[in-house]
Amino acid sequence: MLTNGWDRGARKRAAEKFGLDKEDMDERHHLTFDTFEEGKLTLDEYLDRVFFNQKRSFSKEDFIKFMFDQSAAFEETISFFKDLKKKHNLKAVAVNNEGRELNEHRIKKYKLGELFDGYISSCYIHLRKPDSDMLRMACDVSQTPPEHALYVDDRLMFVEVARKYGIQALHYQGLEMAKEFIKTCTFHKGS
Repeated sequence: MLTNGWDRGARKRAAEKFGLDKEDMDERHHLTFDTFEEGKLTLDEYLDRVFFNQKRSFSKEDFIKFMFDQSAAFEETISFFKDLKKKHNLKAVAVNNEGRELNEHRIKKYKLGELFDGYISSCYIHLRKPDSDMLRMACDVSQTPPEHALYVDDRLMFVEVARKYGIQALHYQGLEMAKEFIKTCTFHKGS
């Protein structure tokens, strides 16, 4: 639905734009990012640990704006899944790893509430994919048996975890491929 929020590429662009020591930044990020994504650190605390552990020539506000600007929507994909949801009266739950502030920014900016009925986000539940408890929680919250669920992700390992849990899963590699895969799915009407 969206580009990755704060991935390697975004951090590389940040290092270039703000003149950061990429190796030090990557090490600090690696040591603390799980804690941030699990909702145990605020964005402010994460930034203090990784980027603002020393005096900088740029403001935290400028850096946050840059972080948020790294997100982009795949509008055609969002539209397709909104139409699919409406056509089949489906429940849709987002399952994602993301820090609270970035997650909420993306939900609001891209109007994801028009697609998703709920969010099993790492920052809210203090678990991260590939923990299968996230999938169990998504099924429980939506009252959907795993065999009636469809999980879509661009990361193969997460797709494999969903399949082992009994969920039909699609390794997303583009909208056209997804459309073909979804033609093979049977949808169970939501309540």
